[in-house]
Amino acid sequence: MAYFGFPINLIYGSLFLLLGLHLSNGDVSYSFPEEMKRGSVIGNIAKDLGLQVNRLPSRRARIVLEGNRKRFCDINADTGELFVADRIDREEHCGAKILCILKCELVLEDPLESHRISLQIQDVNDNPPVFVKDVVKLEIGESAPKGSRYRINAARDADIGQNAVQNYILHKNDYFSLNVLTNSVGTKYSEIVLDRELDREEQQEVSLLLTAVDGGSPQRSGTAVIQITVLDANDNAPVFSQAIYEATLPENSPVDTVVLTVTATDADESMNGKVTYEFSGISEVAKKIFSLNEYTGEIIVAKNVDYEEESKFEILIEGKDGYGLSSEAKVVIDITDVNDHAPVIHINSLANSIPENVSPGTEVGIINVQDRDSEKNGQVRCSIQQTVPFKLVPSIKNYYSVVSTGQLDRELVSDYNITITATDEGSPPLSSSKSVQLSVADINDNPPVFEEQSYSAYVSENNKAGSSLCSVTARDPDWRQNGTVVYSLLAGEVNGAPVSSYVSVNGDTGVIHAVRSFDYEQLRSFKVQVMARDNGSPPLSSNVTVSVFISDVNDNCPQILYPAPEGNSFMTELVPKAAHGGSLVSKVIAVDADSGQNAWLSYHIVKSTDPGLFTIGVHSGEIRTQRDISESDSMKQNLIVAVKDNGQPSLSATCSMYLLISDNLAEVPELKDMSYDEKNSKLTSYLIIALVCVSTFFLTFIIIILGVRFCRRRKPRLLFDGAVAIPSAYLPPNYADVDGTGTLRSTYNYDAYLTTGSRTSDFKFVTSYNDNTLPADQTLRKSPSDFAEVFGQSEESLEAMLKWSDPLF
Repeated sequence: MAYFGFPINLIYGSLFLLLGLHLSNGDVSYSFPEEMKRGSVIGNIAKDLGLQVNRLPSRRARIVLEGNRKRFCDINADTGELFVADRIDREEHCGAKILCILKCELVLEDPLESHRISLQIQDVNDNPPVFVKDVVKLEIGESAPKGSRYRINAARDADIGQNAVQNYILHKNDYFSLNVLTNSVGTKYSEIVLDRELDREEQQEVSLLLTAVDGGSPQRSGTAVIQITVLDANDNAPVFSQAIYEATLPENSPVDTVVLTVTATDADESMNGKVTYEFSGISEVAKKIFSLNEYTGEIIVAKNVDYEEESKFEILIEGKDGYGLSSEAKVVIDITDVNDHAPVIHINSLANSIPENVSPGTEVGIINVQDRDSEKNGQVRCSIQQTVPFKLVPSIKNYYSVVSTGQLDRELVSDYNITITATDEGSPPLSSSKSVQLSVADINDNPPVFEEQSYSAYVSENNKAGSSLCSVTARDPDWRQNGTVVYSLLAGEVNGAPVSSYVSVNGDTGVIHAVRSFDYEQLRSFKVQVMARDNGSPPLSSNVTVSVFISDVNDNCPQILYPAPEGNSFMTELVPKAAHGGSLVSKVIAVDADSGQNAWLSYHIVKSTDPGLFTIGVHSGEIRTQRDISESDSMKQNLIVAVKDNGQPSLSATCSMYLLISDNLAEVPELKDMSYDEKNSKLTSYLIIALVCVSTFFLTFIIIILGVRFCRRRKPRLLFDGAVAIPSAYLPPNYADVDGTGTLRSTYNYDAYLTTGSRTSDFKFVTSYNDNTLPADQTLRKSPSDFAEVFGQSEESLEAMLKWSDPLF
């Protein structure tokens, strides 16, 4: 009966004894034989460590090996049993070491926990003894005396202890017997002893069969043939300068590097004293790495040396003279570690996404770092290179926790690409990096924000209902529904009506539309409040004020205030005959309900009795004489004045202005005759022109008479300012008082003196305080008596003329 292919006595003798365990400081040890089948249970580590088996899967229990490339054991997370995962060859892992201990770790998470596991691998007799050479050649002189001893290289057995070589057997022959010895390092070797002198003439060669056996069960053996050539006498064997040679060799030493040189001397001469060298005991691994110069004794590196594969080599070298005498020396080569492995970073766990309101100090991931080098070369420091709100916190051996250090804001940084760098303490240090991607999850922590603090919309009056006024835009840096913005109007009133009866807003685009048509003369501006709200939970919102300004459209014609429209009253201006060019005669006053350039008024004479006599100020509306009035000028002057605004298109209105050239009211004929038609005006002009042309003398005489009369009377330079004083109560409330646009300038101040043409006293003779008027002592007198003196009539006749009540024209 056998267990895993081994004898039952070995199982009972070693398995139950070796499969013991002990706990010390949280560690556990197991002992079991090598070459166990895959899946064989080593022990229940969960039970031995007192762990809850049902929590092993959730804690991600796993076995982490130290410095091994092959995974030879694992844990069953469902049962907690530690089992063999791959073939375990004690000789492969430990070589000739007496104790073969493999170390690994049991790592658990949540919370992070580690337990060291020591696995002691027991030797099984699975390797037979092997001689270095299948044929051993010796040359023995025929003069060799009885009792001469000839050393035979020891057979090598990869097993240890009782399973190693225990004895040698020499098959029966006529000349030699066998002597089994043990050297200083505990290795058994054999010597053949000459029991009978050799006779070269009788037999030139002798063949012996040597068998090496171990002490295992079942017993294993190996054989070698000893071929002896009988020679002349050679009585001195080579002698090494040292019994044990020691050398230190850095790993990764270049090929052809000389490790050391062994030296042996032979007291014999000639061929008997010439020593050659060869490996007499060397492992298969060392045989591939080192070579030996058989003539110089130099041990040379033949292949790259790796400390992590093998850190120490023990080699036996035989020195042999030309006729077969030999001796053996031991070479011990210690491989020193070189920092040739960079640390390796393993991401054990990492959060998929991190809420942006996570508190500082939260663990978001676990990393593990391993370095195959030893001592300082394997000591590793980890760090995060970038300036990010995360840091590494050392945990148990070679484990680090990734911990947040500050407040996160997805709107500023939505993803973090963290580079973790691990650097060992070798010289020079080696490092490696690994990038970790961390995403920040959004929460609704930002209200919508309008692009402007306030908005202004401009719309022309008489707009169409439904027309677009302006657009408001709010941005929300949050993600998806937390950043989706909906617009709405806040409740309010405009002129007592709901704001929704004036404007509306598109909830998706923020475009504000007019609900009705606006009238500038009724409403010039108003304000509404627009709210932007996101779809987060709870929703956040913000408001903005939108000011709507209504601009004017030229939809009102100018309105003439003076002279009054025909049919309401009839007004006549009296112009002195002595009026000089540039004298103010009258003023047309008009207003426009529109504003801006739509209310900028201009005045033009479109028709007059004498086109060259009077002119009107384009912007002031003041009517002035262009030249001095002459006797030939018609007493009755009729002007048609057009008032235009500056709108596009321009609107206009017209009025008639009646002027009477006279110094004496007694000269005034029936005023109703002033309403002559245009044909009479033209005929009069033609007659005057004809008279001037026919009688130059008569015209010259009249001019001389007028000049003499003027000089005699020293008549003052009279400027009659005819204008209207209109109280502000006469103006419509919506009319703009704009300087130069049709309303009275503030520089004109008028005082009333005399009513000339209406019972209701619509028009009065006035004086102007403008700089262009005459001084106070040269204006018309302010009393009826003074006025009568000017015209040379009595006060009674003047008052009688002022009592006319019928319309004059």
